[in-house]
Amino acid sequence: MVVSDLRFNVVKPSAGATGTGSNLDPKKMRRIIAEDPDWSLNIVPLLKDIALNHIINNFANNPILKGLHPKDKIKVLDRIDTKIPLTVTSHLVEDEGYWKRCCKAKWAVCDVSIYGGSWKQMFFERHLEELIENFVPGKTEDEVVDAAIPLCSKYVKQLNIRQLLPPVSDSPKSDENISDLGSDAGSEAPSMDHFEFGTLLEKLPHLEKFRVSYGVRDCGMNFEWSLFHFTQRDCLLLAKSIKSCKHLKRLCIYKSKVDDEKVRVLISHFLDHPNLTEIDFSHNCIGDRGARAIGKLINNRCPKLRKVDVYDNIIRSEGAKAIAFALTKNTTLQSLNLRLNRLGDEGGQVLCKALLKNNTLKELNVASNELTEPTAAILSQVLQSNTSLTSMNLSGNRIGVDGGKQLQEGMESNKTIVELDLRLTEAGQESEYCINLVLKTNQDNAREAEEAQSKK
Repeated sequence: MVVSDLRFNVVKPSAGATGTGSNLDPKKMRRIIAEDPDWSLNIVPLLKDIALNHIINNFANNPILKGLHPKDKIKVLDRIDTKIPLTVTSHLVEDEGYWKRCCKAKWAVCDVSIYGGSWKQMFFERHLEELIENFVPGKTEDEVVDAAIPLCSKYVKQLNIRQLLPPVSDSPKSDENISDLGSDAGSEAPSMDHFEFGTLLEKLPHLEKFRVSYGVRDCGMNFEWSLFHFTQRDCLLLAKSIKSCKHLKRLCIYKSKVDDEKVRVLISHFLDHPNLTEIDFSHNCIGDRGARAIGKLINNRCPKLRKVDVYDNIIRSEGAKAIAFALTKNTTLQSLNLRLNRLGDEGGQVLCKALLKNNTLKELNVASNELTEPTAAILSQVLQSNTSLTSMNLSGNRIGVDGGKQLQEGMESNKTIVELDLRLTEAGQESEYCINLVLKTNQDNAREAEEAQSKK
């Protein structure tokens, strides 16, 4: 303890205060009074606390946790700096409280429930995502991401890449009079290729979900079509990466202008993937040729495939025929989302006929596909015979009153459908009311069946 700054007043006893033992007057004894009224021997820190403070202040250069008492270890982890290099803390610190402090210090919004309730998983996934999203080809050094992989690999289970930046172009912008269509039709020069995933996915042994968009967020007034260009080289490298990532289960490539040619390249590498259970190509430019490739994928070429989303594309009747044929052969798919395409009645009827043979699909979404009464007529037969479907979305189609009556007729003998979306279909109030009564009965029966199953 440093006492050099303390000053003392010495009070001497009076001349008459002599003698020893009980003859001394305590009020007249020699006393030492500190000028600091708060000074006390109690503030002298314990040697253990001094040692712990030294460990905390020098943790970056000399990390010590092993051998500490559990209570002392908690004290250290509660106070060490969140800016200590990851090379020190990544594999050494497992305490969730420390990684919670790191997350809150770095990001304003932290929803740990998205990351399985693990703050450490959240930190390393978001850290790696930011490195990739801010990577500028030709400008950012490859070592920036390469150095982070050994630190993150054990804790990354999902990646959500919301943007990929293109290389910085030194060439002047094209003439402002060029149309948007013209600006989108440029050649795929290598200079526009994005971050190369290469073997990144393969080096993440616990990665199960991968979501990526080849575009730029918040570009504002700097908008150019070239910022949203998924090149052929991007496509090929990504396809090879996913093929080598055998442990991947869920794949989503969205808002990337994936067209027929590119989706065929991607799917040619996914065929026979051992673990893929969900594939999402939503918000792209996939047409009938691409739908035929998707049909080939559905046709039992991915043994564990359970869900396919291709909503908001340009699939028409010919593409619907390919997907319908695959449904007649498939025995694993449980969910199919074709919302916001252009199937029409020809495509809708083909899909419904396939459902007369398929007995595994549980969820079907064909909302906003220009379906009308002819599709409802065949769908009525599906509702009467199919025993696997539990959810169907027909919203945004002009089913009409007659189509609504046919759906009502099919639902009267249905025992499995618990969700049927008929918003904006003009199916008629009477039919919708009767259908809702059947849905309520099916929901109650399903709930009772689940309760009975849980008691066994």
